[in-house]
Amino acid sequence: MPNDERRYPTITALSALLIITAVATICYWADFYIRGGVHVTKEDWYLKFERAFPPADLWMSACALIGAAGLLTGQAYGLVFALLAAGSLLFLALMDITFNIQNNLYHLIPTSSQMKFELLINLWTLGLGAALIFYLAPRIEFL
Repeated sequence: MPNDERRYPTITALSALLIITAVATICYWADFYIRGGVHVTKEDWYLKFERAFPPADLWMSACALIGAAGLLTGQAYGLVFALLAAGSLLFLALMDITFNIQNNLYHLIPTSSQMKFELLINLWTLGLGAALIFYLAPRIEFL
């Protein structure tokens, strides 16, 4: 990445968002399996779908943490892993949004704090994934 002093506040902010995302994802899954407070419904079809996400979320979280560490230290791998996290965030968001639309879950938003939280997650993952790609992709240097 080019050594441009103006990039540091943005890199620091994106790195912080990546770290927050990884930690929040781990907390989400801890709650999902321990308390169940994030469950939108207790229906078997919903729980089976949600239980398919931890491996992909773990991959995204690992990429986010490695990417943040690399970005903060100015290492090239930070750009690679932050962009891997970005792609993962967009994929996970689109899978979740598609499921929510197909199963008419967004109509629960007015009465379900869990569904309000799901909407926040959807918007966060779409927004952060897109922001990472928008800001970091132009900084890829080819041989």
